[in-house]
Amino acid sequence: MKEGFIAIILVLLAFPVGYLLAYLARDELIAGKKYFKMVIVAGIVSIVCFIIFEIEDKLRNSLTLTVIFIIIVSLISLIKSKDKKFVKK
Repeated sequence: MKEGFIAIILVLLAFPVGYLLAYLARDELIAGKKYFKMVIVAGIVSIVCFIIFEIEDKLRNSLTLTVIFIIIVSLISLIKSKDKKFVKK
């Protein structure tokens, strides 16, 4: 129970971290659009591979949470790269 609660909090922390990274690297957002898309696709593929291949439960859970964190951060950067007001500042 406690481990699940901590995992949810850590995944939710991806949102402020994503906004912070997007804010700090505003000039890199437009140039990195294709890389953000590639990271998101690679993350989704890796999660599917974690589910298909039989990996030990604790390892699979930690790897999946890490990849979900990376996907959320990349998704926020991709969304913010399309916001012209955000990128211009």
